[in-house]
Amino acid sequence: MPGFFHVGARGVDGCAVFREQDDRVLFLRVLALAARDTELIVRAFCLMTTHYHLVVEAPKPTLSVALQRLNGRYAQLFNEHHGRSGHLFGGRFWADLIESDEQFEKVCAYVLNNPVRAGLVAHWHAWPWSRYAPKGSCLRGTW
Repeated sequence: MPGFFHVGARGVDGCAVFREQDDRVLFLRVLALAARDTELIVRAFCLMTTHYHLVVEAPKPTLSVALQRLNGRYAQLFNEHHGRSGHLFGGRFWADLIESDEQFEKVCAYVLNNPVRAGLVAHWHAWPWSRYAPKGSCLRGTW
């Protein structure tokens, strides 16, 4: 279904899905490829240790394909790099439809403030693994 969505996934049993900076860089590369291939537009993201949040626009009904590619490919590469096997993410991704401009702004604020609520930084701008692009713009190629 086309629209704006708040999506994400958590590590299985609370495990870290990002152990080091290189993992986050790899995730963003895989995200860029999945977004390009499925025409997904990334509006905001926040990469924590055990989970990630994305705010995306899906102009076409490709959200499930994009997230399956992202989570599947990233998990394969993560497992290979860290010498592990098995599931990385605890189940399928989740996705919540964003139905208004007001809700879009609230969801983006929630996503971006994850590291602030976790006590990692004083302001979301200080977290190197978050970005935001208001409606009418996108993050393609800017991370």
